[in-house]
Amino acid sequence: MATIVAHKFGGTSMGDPARIKNVAEILRARKDQETCQVVVVSAMSGVTDALINLCKQAAAKDPAWKDGLEALGDKHKAAAEQLATPIDPVHDRIETELRSLHDLLHAQGQVGALSDDILDLVQGLGEVWSSLLLDAHFRKLSAPSVWVDAREVLVIDKDELGAAVDYGVSREKLVKLAGETPARAVITGFIARNKSGRITTLGRNGSDYSGAIFANLFGAQELHIWTDVDGVLSADPRLVSEAVLLDRMSYDEACELAYFGAKVVHPQTMAPAFAKRIPIWIRNTFAPEKPGTRIDADTDVTVPVKGITTFTGLALLNLEGAGMLGVPGTAERCFAALKRAGASVVMISQGSSEHSICAVVQERDAEKARTSIREAFSRELAAGQIADVVVTPGIAALAIVGDGMAGVPGVAARLFSALARAQVNVRAIAQGSSERNISVAIAMADATRALRAVHAAFYLSAQTLSIGLIGPGNVGGAVLRQIEAARDRLKTSANLDLRVRAVARSKTMTLDGAEAPVDLARFAEHVNAEHLPHAVIIDCSASDAVPESYAKWLERGIHVITPNKNAGAGALPRFEAIRAASTRGARFRYEATVGAGLPIITTLRDLLDTGDEVLAIEGIFSGTLAYLFNTYDGTQPFSALVRQAKELGYTEPDPRDDLSGRDVAKKLVILAREIGWKATIESVRLESLVPEPLRGVSVDEFSKRLPELDAPMKARLDGARPRVLRYVARLDAGGAAHVGLTALDPAHPFAKIRLTDNIVQFTTKRYRDNPLIVQGPGAGPEVTAAGVFADLLRIASSLGAHI
Repeated sequence: MATIVAHKFGGTSMGDPARIKNVAEILRARKDQETCQVVVVSAMSGVTDALINLCKQAAAKDPAWKDGLEALGDKHKAAAEQLATPIDPVHDRIETELRSLHDLLHAQGQVGALSDDILDLVQGLGEVWSSLLLDAHFRKLSAPSVWVDAREVLVIDKDELGAAVDYGVSREKLVKLAGETPARAVITGFIARNKSGRITTLGRNGSDYSGAIFANLFGAQELHIWTDVDGVLSADPRLVSEAVLLDRMSYDEACELAYFGAKVVHPQTMAPAFAKRIPIWIRNTFAPEKPGTRIDADTDVTVPVKGITTFTGLALLNLEGAGMLGVPGTAERCFAALKRAGASVVMISQGSSEHSICAVVQERDAEKARTSIREAFSRELAAGQIADVVVTPGIAALAIVGDGMAGVPGVAARLFSALARAQVNVRAIAQGSSERNISVAIAMADATRALRAVHAAFYLSAQTLSIGLIGPGNVGGAVLRQIEAARDRLKTSANLDLRVRAVARSKTMTLDGAEAPVDLARFAEHVNAEHLPHAVIIDCSASDAVPESYAKWLERGIHVITPNKNAGAGALPRFEAIRAASTRGARFRYEATVGAGLPIITTLRDLLDTGDEVLAIEGIFSGTLAYLFNTYDGTQPFSALVRQAKELGYTEPDPRDDLSGRDVAKKLVILAREIGWKATIESVRLESLVPEPLRGVSVDEFSKRLPELDAPMKARLDGARPRVLRYVARLDAGGAAHVGLTALDPAHPFAKIRLTDNIVQFTTKRYRDNPLIVQGPGAGPEVTAAGVFADLLRIASSLGAHI
């Protein structure tokens, strides 16, 4: 039994002599497996448009057509010299074709107005010439082939649905011209004759359609459509860099994706192959070793969503009014009006209340469609039964497609969750009963962002977070190192793609490698790139100015993570604005503001969320002060311990920042606000360990006068014995807050911590008799960075990453 395989090569595949030679090599390499090769070709790149332009110039009496024709002729004659032997008849054939075209264009110039017949005759000549060139090259290679002029085979009839082939007549003509199964037939694409015998074309995607028609006529086992891409991708790779190659899809899936603009075979093209269940392969001419995508009648439901695509340049047309309720024929009148306006409907949506009908149409057709509908419903509009016909321009349709969606709960939920997280509003929804397609109408400005977010949500690409970091110092630098160390592992194990795209310092910033003066507005805009679904800004600075932007960022859908205590403990109105903005989709996370990497805020949040009531919170929240009072036993001066702590890197450059207790007070305010109490730094009863006379002096002066702390501190220690001193923060029920030195029993949990540990004790209704304690390292760049990184992973998890 003969193995018949049809091949169709597009304009890029046939673009120049080198590419035509490549086509011949691809076919020769496959000949051992293919008894009969059916080869349908397009014109060389740009030739069809050039021919159409020649017709228009001639009709307009523009003499430029002569130069254009000469250039076109030179191109094909030069190609013939490279592809054919010097004595091949193709040279004379092309010369004859060019002279005939010259005479035809000259006559067209005399007549003036361009007729459809002449345009059909001329615009298909590119396929004639390219097929003759390929056929001649096979002769040069001593590879047998038969040239077939589709104008002498295909008989078609055109109507509103396109070109319909008379397969009976066409097959008879084909057998007479080429035989049943020639070793190789090189065939012109795009062109045919109508039933009157006039030369015509197959219209849009005509060459691909020709390939499927001849696959049908020859009874091919397969049809390979050769293009400049590796196959069908899950999304447009120009918009979604993580788009993946689909190894197979069904005819129905391909039709749905093609309808919404995906770069797939046109539905009309597939019809002849579909009629005979001929599998279609989408292959890359420039990478023939790649398998491509197989399109056939089988359904693969292992992946619920195969592809995601967007269709832009649309408008939403809405007809609504109480007079439509329960009135038969309303939809019919609406769509009849759209037909009269020549407006193709992309999407239809109607609620069960029948109060409104909306349709998505091409934006260029929107106003004439609106006028036509207003005319159709003029009486109802005059009577107030219909409110108005409203057109909303700037709309895009987004569609998810997959046979595996049918009967699978949660697909729609995942779609709409992804859109919500990406801050994309849905204007209209449509889904057929086959459940193979869910389409939504959205603002065109959101199309790329929506596509990227939805693509990521269905695991066709990694969940991608665009990250900007402010303050790459000790903590910020550690965050960057931790992200880099975990990136590959998280991408492999959790399908999570963390992309640090911007870093800002006090005076400069780096955006994707480019240095610029710092500008937080531009920084945020870059991080919140339209083509990436999720954006996160991590503020590792100690600035009080940066938190002024938090609420604005959150409102734009940018998640915010920070160890900066100024947002949580600063001005109460600002904090309340930040919290309010974080309830609208974007998340505000600040675990590392209290206890560095310890899960203190998370634990408190869990207690509150599960209905527990906080009675008191006590803790040691400063690693520096924990070290000082864990080691201070009176055997050496307190000032010596402070200097020692500074040398070990435990204190800030100015130790007063630690000794003042203000940082501890900020942490207590953050915890109080987490409970819901309106605490401020001024409401905390704060005991500073820095004597009043030393608070305003320089750092050097303070260092010299540090021994002035020794006597009062020794007196406090002696007065506390046998108890021990610890610097404790306490928050009582009702919001009373105190920070200062406290004498504790040596058996108290706070008296037995490690040198620089933080510890917090939650006394609640559930944990009244045996308080809940969280303890561990509460300071240092690495552990603080770990707390920030943990917040980043919590946000990623909430966005769908499986960590």
